[in-house]
Amino acid sequence: MTDQASPDTLRSELRSWLAANKPQGWRDITDHKAFADSQKQWFLKLVEAGYAIPHWPKEWPGGGRSLAEQKVIYEEMAAADTPRLLLSFISTYHAYATLHECANDEQKTRYLPGILKGETWCQGFSEPGAGSDLAAIKCKAERDSRPDGDVYVVNGQKIWSTMAQYADMCLLLVRTSSEGAKQAGITYLLMDMKSPGVTVRPIEQIQGDEEFAEIFLDNVEVPVSQRVGEEGAGWAVAQATLASERGLTLLELSNRMRGALSRVAELIREHGHAEDRGILRDFGALVTQVDAASALADRFLENRIAGIERVGDASIVKNAYSRALRAYSLLGVRLGGMAEQYRAPITFGDLNTGNWMADFMNSYAWTIAGGSEEVQRNIIAERMLGMPREPKGWVL
Repeated sequence: MTDQASPDTLRSELRSWLAANKPQGWRDITDHKAFADSQKQWFLKLVEAGYAIPHWPKEWPGGGRSLAEQKVIYEEMAAADTPRLLLSFISTYHAYATLHECANDEQKTRYLPGILKGETWCQGFSEPGAGSDLAAIKCKAERDSRPDGDVYVVNGQKIWSTMAQYADMCLLLVRTSSEGAKQAGITYLLMDMKSPGVTVRPIEQIQGDEEFAEIFLDNVEVPVSQRVGEEGAGWAVAQATLASERGLTLLELSNRMRGALSRVAELIREHGHAEDRGILRDFGALVTQVDAASALADRFLENRIAGIERVGDASIVKNAYSRALRAYSLLGVRLGGMAEQYRAPITFGDLNTGNWMADFMNSYAWTIAGGSEEVQRNIIAERMLGMPREPKGWVL
């Protein structure tokens, strides 16, 4: 494959490669540890072939792809029924974006190559009691002197950390000051998950998955050299992390969902609805909704590449995707009839697995993760449209 391959050429080459190399039997994996192992093997295979990090710069293997090429890769991965790279998701998007945009040269040299060798990262942002208000974090870090260099001593708890039970490193937000604005006292650290004092507990979810975990931090020492940016400037660094989630991530997810529309089409045929005008109307509406979500993600990322980012744009993309995901899985549950109402073994590795009830329940997570839908609506209403701010202190 060449760096200048046209989207059509890339599509043809990728289809051939997937036919020979895509994982077999991944839908039958029922053990979470086995799933994590299979994810690492699949990721390393994609790295070697040049399909794992199309959004990275071109000096990295398989990097420097155009948006059109990236979309082809995500669509073909979905159409070939390959698992989504959940284990390396935080590593190749959030950690990459943070390191690439905000880390010093030593940190970049140390950590970016490790990601391509399978080093796994998690994100330590959310906390119990902080809700969707990231600035309300309380996990505390105090600077202390050591003979071999100053450290931050960290105490607190993080929650909803994706695949943290398998992570080697953590993108960690801590509070180093309570003075002034809440955002001003936040510092951004890179924490080794094998450090003494780190305890991880997986969270069993409603559909049987263990995608998320809690992280408990008890006098964990993080060298000051592992800080990204200046002390107290973590809020700005975190925006680079979150921007990747609402740009690159949603570009992939929306295009994978578009590639997985064939699952709904198969369901329509299997259940004898191919001539049902009402069902075909609903499927047409879903296709339009998914296409719209993909187009919004495309435009958002194109604007970001051009240096254009307006307040509220990321919120629109995020809500459009989460609503399309809900509509996608809901139509699957409806078409599947009673058989889809029963609890079925979880299928790890995708949001559009065809295990419709599990997909439907999982779709609710996307209306909360990365800022709830209500928070996004408020951003659009107040900061984009200039509407009056939400009254505080309402009592029902």
